Amino acid sequence: MKSLKKLYRIGKGPSSSHTMGPERAANIFKEKHPDADGFKVTLYGSLAKTGKGHMTDAVLRQSFSPIPSEIIFDTEFDEGLAHPNAMDMQAFKGGEELEKVRVYSIGGAAIRFEGSEHAPAPEVYKENSFAEIAAYCREHDMRIWQYVERMEGPQIWLYLDEVWQTMKRSIREGLAAEGVLAGGLGVQRKAAYLYNQYHMDESAETRENRIVCAYAFAVSEQNASTGTVVTAPTCGAAGVVPAVLYYFQKKRNLSDSEILHGLATAGIIGNIIKTNASISGAECGCQAEVGSACCMASAALAEICGMSLDQIEYAAEVSMEHMLGLTCDPIDGLVQIPCIERNAVAAMRSINALSLANFLTHTRKISFDMVVKTMYETGKDMHCHYRETSEGGLAKTYSK
Repeated sequence: MKSLKKLYRIGKGPSSSHTMGPERAANIFKEKHPDADGFKVTLYGSLAKTGKGHMTDAVLRQSFSPIPSEIIFDTEFDEGLAHPNAMDMQAFKGGEELEKVRVYSIGGAAIRFEGSEHAPAPEVYKENSFAEIAAYCREHDMRIWQYVERMEGPQIWLYLDEVWQTMKRSIREGLAAEGVLAGGLGVQRKAAYLYNQYHMDESAETRENRIVCAYAFAVSEQNASTGTVVTAPTCGAAGVVPAVLYYFQKKRNLSDSEILHGLATAGIIGNIIKTNASISGAECGCQAEVGSACCMASAALAEICGMSLDQIEYAAEVSMEHMLGLTCDPIDGLVQIPCIERNAVAAMRSINALSLANFLTHTRKISFDMVVKTMYETGKDMHCHYRETSEGGLAKTYSK
């Protein structure tokens, strides 16, 4: 598996696949052709069908600027695409084509050039499943965060600290912001409203739900407004992990170091899903994005609560098992409805999974690796209308 630095990426929303990935690809392609006087990008699959709402064309034009670029949305072509987030990039000089390449934005801001000679990122972890990682940790009498440090080196904590500071900043900025999100749906920011709705007779459980949801809304609304967020594991699911970790840090007066241990464990869970299945909504639906984020959050909570390896696994497994089949159906291709609210629901579910793991781990029948495999197969079986094309589900039935 790759470094956690390839999973947790800091950048501007609203989509790791539709903006951050294409932006990276455009920058690489532009750097390769410094003499080009024109660029053309043809978007296919989900990039074509929801790219307008995700602002794919805007970020591409900005990346190629000041060189002019033509962006084409081809919503019909799907022949030979290795991934539904596909695009062809062409560079021109004096009307002559210099090069044409196909690029895939495979989720979490990761990209793949078809037939590229670019060396892939090095494998940092030789273990690729939870079973293998758990066996290694038991053999060496260590926790998952210690395993991460051994494989990545102590410098990983500097990077994870930057990730955590960015997550906290996105919460604070989201709580301070008000108004209507751009895009035409008229979606009102709700984070500050939720956070400030205190009542004297509010129960502890109600307060927890309200505050956790406020944090998740804050990050997700920042993402929707092109604010800076961390892919955890994607932009569309960026609100789940920071929401629960920030809440628990305040509730239990935890140090940043303790939170980083949770982030490391969450990263391993996300990496397992990314390696063996997918974190791309265009490939496997929202179960791959918000579902994966829920797994990561519950595992992180289990870590900072000092739970066993079995309990960490059970918390993550429960989170995904009950997200199976979750569709990705963003209205108008915007990362707003149902995405923002869904982050809040998943954040609460991760806390529920933690509670179940505390009591029922000894009864479990399903492994985390099994549910990851099932998620991937479910995603592949899912009709394309429910995989980030905005052609089914809420995106189809909603009318203004």
